Amino acid sequence: QAGGMGAYPPNPSTYPQVGGYPPAPQAGGYDAFCPNQESCGLYQQPGGGMPQQQWPGMGYPGQPGQPGQPMPGYPGAPSPNPPMPGYGGGPAPAPAPGLGPGPMPGYPTDPSLNPPVPSFGGGAMPVNPVINRGFRGTIVDYPGADPLKDVEVLRKAMKGFGTDEQAIIELLGSRSNKQRVPLLRAYKTSYGKDLIKDLTSELSGDFRKLVLSLLKTPAEFDASELRSAMKGAGTDEACLIEILSSRSNEQIKEINRLYKAEHKKSLEEAIQSETSGHFRRLLISLAQGNRDERETVDASLAQQDAQALYAAGENKLGTDESKFNAILCARSRAHLRAVFYEYQRMCGRDIENSISREMSGDLESGMLAVVKCIKNTPAYFAERLYKAMKGLGTKDRTLIRIMVSRSEVDMLDIRQEYIKNYGKSLYTHISGDTSGDYKKLLLKLCGGND
Repeated sequence: QAGGMGAYPPNPSTYPQVGGYPPAPQAGGYDAFCPNQESCGLYQQPGGGMPQQQWPGMGYPGQPGQPGQPMPGYPGAPSPNPPMPGYGGGPAPAPAPGLGPGPMPGYPTDPSLNPPVPSFGGGAMPVNPVINRGFRGTIVDYPGADPLKDVEVLRKAMKGFGTDEQAIIELLGSRSNKQRVPLLRAYKTSYGKDLIKDLTSELSGDFRKLVLSLLKTPAEFDASELRSAMKGAGTDEACLIEILSSRSNEQIKEINRLYKAEHKKSLEEAIQSETSGHFRRLLISLAQGNRDERETVDASLAQQDAQALYAAGENKLGTDESKFNAILCARSRAHLRAVFYEYQRMCGRDIENSISREMSGDLESGMLAVVKCIKNTPAYFAERLYKAMKGLGTKDRTLIRIMVSRSEVDMLDIRQEYIKNYGKSLYTHISGDTSGDYKKLLLKLCGGND
């Protein structure tokens, strides 16, 4: 999943120390380390091969076949490296304060200290990537759950006079998606009745919407959300972008397949008829599910892309939207993080800032969402949740969609970003903004207070 690739610390100040490398004045760290850009290895030096690492911990392979270029971050790099006083024989750049004197002490020779970096270019961008600490969801498989026993509980909760909502909350709030979905079939097997119909007649309001959402597979849920975002008067553009910019190629292909099977026309045809202009082109590009998904980053291509974006926006009259479209929809997430970093370094302005100046309306919010989602997926969802609850009225559709769809992906990271960026926990905000059974079940998905 996007967001945090590789085990990097979340705090940019600790970057140059990634995965057991000694704290060393890394070539080309942030501008702060480098008063003199030239000697900082962001450009090729005459007679000096590529610098060791373009950005701290990004692990670009040094160009093979050049002297003294072991590939950083690969096991078996010849070690220790020769000391590198300034590339190309210039004077060595002064080390950043607190980083110890002199040239880079080669990597530790002890292989156990230097595990291969799991994903090259996974995000040592100053974009605050999330550390990948294994599973980051809040809902896990319930040990020993038995669908036949579970449907018995549900049946009992709905039989007779009144409904035992608490039993439904306890059960559905403690089963993973792959344990919930089979309940539809088990219910029919045991009782010859349709679980969805029974729940629909017994429950109401947002609680009912939430419960029914929990009984769809992730792709079915996404397809049905895309469908509701486009049917009827008005289109929920933000929902379309949210789903299409945050799902993997495989997920998008599955959504396309289900959409077509369910609605007799393709997702692309629906987008075509419901949206227009460059925004439509952005959605159709994303709906192809054809983004490059490699984890490696080519530093020089990242620079080229950053320059192309600059030339297509800030540096000309008018904006070449299709250039933005091509780069933002086709390139890998890891690569784009490098592009955004380069862009910022090159023109002193955030890519988001440029998009806001250059575009407007749905296209602006669409492009911004794609960028935010790629830079930091959990922070993007935290913002979507915050906006769904702040002010008068709650956008319950968005709240339900994100709580359900991220509960087994990155809810723990979303909670962290939430409290960091908004000063109160997601749990507290949901508690204050919703009520009753709906609130109880949402809080189960949230999984705890921070």
